[in-house]
Amino acid sequence: MIGRARFVLASGSPRRLALVNQAGIEPDALRPADIDETPKRGELPRACATRLARSKAEAALATVRIDEELKGAYILAADTVVAVGHRILPKAELLDEAAQCLRLLSGRNHRVHTAVCVVTPKETFRQRHVETRVRFKRLSAEDMEAYLASGEWRGKAGGYAAQGIAGTFIVKIVGSYSNIVGLPLYEAMSLLAGEGYPIHFGWLNAL
Repeated sequence: MIGRARFVLASGSPRRLALVNQAGIEPDALRPADIDETPKRGELPRACATRLARSKAEAALATVRIDEELKGAYILAADTVVAVGHRILPKAELLDEAAQCLRLLSGRNHRVHTAVCVVTPKETFRQRHVETRVRFKRLSAEDMEAYLASGEWRGKAGGYAAQGIAGTFIVKIVGSYSNIVGLPLYEAMSLLAGEGYPIHFGWLNAL
């Protein structure tokens, strides 16, 4: 490949894009995957996140292969799962789903699992799993009603966004904060760097 290494983010998430930008990388393209993200029956959170990240990477690779400008690009895909015990919480789309998530999370510990998958220019797959423990305060009826009314929960794993209003609910985090937002930066950048992607390329013009 001649010239600068190409980079494709296999996501349409504004949060993941913002995190990649924070690391000094501007993707050449976004290739969000249209896949069924429903957990399989009895599937554990870690296995679910790992499977879905791989599926998103494969879907993105299929589109990159037929694009002359992106052929040979590095691809980064990720999937985030919020779980209480072994129970996987949905990406809330309905008010009732979000309310159920908040009731489950209130006053309890939960875990955020993110699987990161990198595809190299040689189409080698590299994956890593990151787990962060989070504790919510006990939510009052007013907390829940106001948060549900905000609409911030929509489309978020577990029905909340740590970088938004729900950050006021978090008592304690053990592990990566960026993992909760949707992309563990240290692990993602380590994977890319380990496979030869020049992660420092954009740093000179970052300021």
